[in-house]
Amino acid sequence: MKNIAVIGAGTMGNGIAHTFAQYNYNVQLIDISEKSLTNALVSINKNLDRMVIKEKISSKEKERTLANITTYTSIKEGTQYASLVIEAATENLELKLKIFKELDDVCPDDTILATNTSSISITQIAEITSRPDKVIGMHFMNPVPVMKLVEIIRGYNTSNEVTKFIVDLTKKVNKIPVEVNDYPGFVANRILLPMINESIETLFNGVAGVTEIDTVMKLGMAHPMGPLQLADFIGLDVCLSILEVMYSGFKNPKYAPCPLLVNMVRAGKLGVKSGEGFYDYSKSKKAEKIAKQFE
Repeated sequence: MKNIAVIGAGTMGNGIAHTFAQYNYNVQLIDISEKSLTNALVSINKNLDRMVIKEKISSKEKERTLANITTYTSIKEGTQYASLVIEAATENLELKLKIFKELDDVCPDDTILATNTSSISITQIAEITSRPDKVIGMHFMNPVPVMKLVEIIRGYNTSNEVTKFIVDLTKKVNKIPVEVNDYPGFVANRILLPMINESIETLFNGVAGVTEIDTVMKLGMAHPMGPLQLADFIGLDVCLSILEVMYSGFKNPKYAPCPLLVNMVRAGKLGVKSGEGFYDYSKSKKAEKIAKQFE
C-alpha cells in the first residue's frame, strides 16, 4: 500500500496527509476547493518548518514529504489508484454518506474506505456502500502530526483482516491505535464532550467565569488546556455536532447541548477558526483574552 487518498483539506485532512507523506506514502489530497488545497499546502509547509527548526526532521525530509503530496479537486481522479481512502470532511452525516457513495462507485474494488469521523456510526456510513467489510473508522486527534492516538472503530460488518491491516498501518506512521466499538462518540468524545458541555453549563449558570473554569481544570486536574479553550480549539460547531449525534443516538439528557453553545454557533462564534469563541482570537491564535461578551 503506497497510495493513500485523503478527502478534505481542512485542519484534520492536511494533518493526515502530512503524516502519511512524512512516512513516504504517496498522498492524494482531495478537496473541491482549490483555495482549501493551497491553504493546506501552506499549513503543511509551516508545520514541517517547525519540525526542522526543532530538529525532528531534516530539510531533505521536509522536501521529500512535500513531494509525496499531490492535490486534486476530483474524487474520481484522486482515488483511481488509492489502496486506502481516508475521508476527513465536515462532521455531517449527509455529506459523508454522499462522499462514501461516490467513493464506492469510483474506487477499485479492493480499496479500503476509512472515515475520520469523531462521532458518526461507521456501520451507518458502511451501509451506503457495496463493501461494508472494507469500511472502518480512523479517528485521528488534532493536531494530527503531533498527537499519537488514533481510535480505530470497526463497523458491524468490518472484517478482521481490514481491522488488523489498519491497526498495523497506523503503527507504521508512528501512531498508537486503540480499537473501540461503534457507538456514538466512540470513547474519546463520549467522555470529552460531556465534560466540555458541563463546563459551558457552568459558565451559562454563572458559577464562574471563562478563565476561572479553565484555571480550575488546568491547575486542579492537570489538563494542558482548559475545557473552554479546548472547545474553541476543536471548533464550537464541531462540539455541537458531536453532542447532537450522541444525544440522538442515546436519547440521554446528559448529552443535550447547552443553550449557550447552541446560540454561540448560531451567532457564528465558533472559536479559533472564526476569531472568537469563549476567547478573542482577533489578534492572536492563543487564548490570551476572553471574548467581550464574557468580560
